[in-house]
Amino acid sequence: MKLSPQYDTLAFHEQSLLTRAYRQEVLGSNLANADTPNYKARDVQFADVLQQRLQGLEINSRLTVSRTSSSHFETQGGAEFENPNLLYRRPIQPALDGNTVDADVERTHFAQNAMMMQAAIEFFSGSIKSRLQAISGQPG
Repeated sequence: MKLSPQYDTLAFHEQSLLTRAYRQEVLGSNLANADTPNYKARDVQFADVLQQRLQGLEINSRLTVSRTSSSHFETQGGAEFENPNLLYRRPIQPALDGNTVDADVERTHFAQNAMMMQAAIEFFSGSIKSRLQAISGQPG
């Protein structure tokens, strides 16, 4: 009998790690574009994306690319559809060039997400170890 993902701890930990990695990608993209004119900082609601993943919904983890200057290279394959999970961050003080990335805020979120990702890895590892101990008959 296959358990549904909300009851299967391995599936939960897997989806949690995938969601943390996705958020890390979004935050890293914000940091990489801190000096890009008109770039708008993005983020995701971790709980909402995790819930969607646990329900088996496919999450588009590819970030969109916008061409803000005629000197930029065109992307292959055309424009990608917008991911509804990506939200715009409300800037404390947007730059004069329209960029809303606050590097300090982004680094804080990036570090916090990295710590949460490390904790998720520890929980995942502990779950696997306890299952292996149960299979081998070792006391836990």
